[in-house]
Amino acid sequence: MNGPIAVYIDHFKGQALAASWEALAAGRRLADEAGTRLQALIFGAKVSELAEQAIQYGADEVYTAESDSLRDYSPEPFASLAGGLVGEAAAVFFPTTTRGREIAAMTAIDLNSGVITDVTALQLDGDRVVAEKPVYAGKAVVRVVCRTDPQILTLRSRAFPKGEPDPNRQGSILPVSVSPDGADGLSSHQGYAESGGGVSLADANIIVSGGRGVANNPNLVPPDSMDEKETEIWRAHQGYKLVGDLAEVLGGAVGASRAAVDAGYIPYAHQVGQTGKVVSPDLYIAAGISGAIQHLAGMRTSKVIVAINKDPEAPIFKYARFGVVGDLYDILPALTDAFRQRLGG
Repeated sequence: MNGPIAVYIDHFKGQALAASWEALAAGRRLADEAGTRLQALIFGAKVSELAEQAIQYGADEVYTAESDSLRDYSPEPFASLAGGLVGEAAAVFFPTTTRGREIAAMTAIDLNSGVITDVTALQLDGDRVVAEKPVYAGKAVVRVVCRTDPQILTLRSRAFPKGEPDPNRQGSILPVSVSPDGADGLSSHQGYAESGGGVSLADANIIVSGGRGVANNPNLVPPDSMDEKETEIWRAHQGYKLVGDLAEVLGGAVGASRAAVDAGYIPYAHQVGQTGKVVSPDLYIAAGISGAIQHLAGMRTSKVIVAINKDPEAPIFKYARFGVVGDLYDILPALTDAFRQRLGG
């Protein structure tokens, strides 16, 4: 492999996303196999501590672009910096995060190269990286090679193991000069809005998701006079409270199907599926979710899937390791109580 492997470290205000360390570990493995260097790219303000962490997680060299103008993410300056640093790299890995995908695409355009997205496995074939990625909503896996240089890939979160940091590991931190205004761009940062508390879906080891079935309890009588739609939403909120209680006991995140989001039961930030978050937790509990292709595309790679549904013919059961036929309003509280006793929560 003619050139180093570079990995972009996605972070928010100095806190790296777990997917970044996963991508760095994947890069370390391939760099060792190819006998080349592993570089990390970190842009932002006050990132020196993050650079030290990147070395501990396996980087040989860390390029840091540190400036107040980079305090908040903006795609144009970040992509411009990435393109200027990785031109001689053999391969460049980005975590498949919102920012990572955006910068990867823009960097590929700047360098007239290709990009392979949502990669779940990697291996070397000479100087080419052979990537595996799911297609057709996860029904098949293809092997893809980028024939242009540098080879640019985005790696799916939780598809690769995260390495253990070595506090004694040595490496080089190489500052990159940044103009006071950063780089010209068409977008600007206006502010942040908190999307909700709790565990991030992308980083969660355990996810408990609810679908349209969370509103399917006619025995729940709303406290006030409500129309049909208001009653449906109120019942859904009671169902999602049960979903949230179980997720909290397990230390997991709350997910949802697209149908539940479209019906207004829960915000889009919780949506799992082809048009939502693609997740790969150790445990995925699907309550009241039938198993539409759109949803399966977002969680099919979960290590253990547990399905809870009143319909024994629901498609989700075909993909679940464990299936429970029954009413989620009966089963979720029982599971929550059992786990609370077992875990002491």
